[in-house]
Amino acid sequence: MSRSLGALAAVVLGVSLVTAAPAAAAQAHPFPAEFPLPDGFLPEGIAIGAAPTAYFGSRADGDLFRVDLRTGRGEVFSQGPGTASVGLKVDSRKRLFVAGGAGGDGRVVDARTGAVLQSYRFADDANTFVNDVVITDAAAYFTDSRKAMIYRVPFGRHGSLPDSHTAIPLSGDFVLTPGVNNANGIAETPDGKALLIVQSNTGQLHRVDARTGVTTAVDLGGEVLTNGDGLLVEGRTLYVVQNRLNAVAVFSLAKDGTRGALVTKVTDARFDVPTTVASFAGRLYLPNARFTTPPTPTTTYNVVSVPKP
Repeated sequence: MSRSLGALAAVVLGVSLVTAAPAAAAQAHPFPAEFPLPDGFLPEGIAIGAAPTAYFGSRADGDLFRVDLRTGRGEVFSQGPGTASVGLKVDSRKRLFVAGGAGGDGRVVDARTGAVLQSYRFADDANTFVNDVVITDAAAYFTDSRKAMIYRVPFGRHGSLPDSHTAIPLSGDFVLTPGVNNANGIAETPDGKALLIVQSNTGQLHRVDARTGVTTAVDLGGEVLTNGDGLLVEGRTLYVVQNRLNAVAVFSLAKDGTRGALVTKVTDARFDVPTTVASFAGRLYLPNARFTTPPTPTTTYNVVSVPKP
């Protein structure tokens, strides 16, 4: 399948508008409710900024794919390094921060040109999986699913990128357990004073002091985040993708992120192991990673959107 999906996306868009009758409903939400990614792409991360553009990374070769949410049309705009691109975030300077998975690295890419602006080698050994990233005012933070560690890339004057990073060991309630999926999705607390990390293999959510790495388990009223993956915090609302459960858990958070209460769980028949979530214009967008489907060069992948609850 061609990496340019204009024709197919046009069909998807056409169907979405036709089936959104009456016309008033189509006008209320003119964007396609789902759109394809390239065959064999193996998506995982998604990032959406202020513009109606979504970015996706390939676990197959690290290619970065850009989609216009208004049409569903997309293109590869940055060639990968041959290793995976997983968690993604985009900042107001149009820079895409990319977690490099088993490559043990992260990179920053110009979201307009696809040029690599800076690269960081976080770990050199095989026991690493740089999984996700969050951008704060002061720095970008990356998780490592195989180490009790986060990696900090501090910003300089006017957001400039440094040449090096800082590794911050995690301590406190977070305990590394056997298996790949320890620290996974990462976000900022509503007050912006700490970080939140979901530990996939224990189902715990941890509040992290970004300076010291000291962690405290967040009180979720007994809720366990089994298969917790991507996180999204908007205001006091936390969205947690539970990938193999095909669900998004929605919590109301305390301002400091120390506790949360389950509001609802979002499910959809189109979910096929979604991994991460981003939002735009009142909708949540999730790439289907299809972990339970054997990947081949012709395996199809897509992105679905649902209304925010």
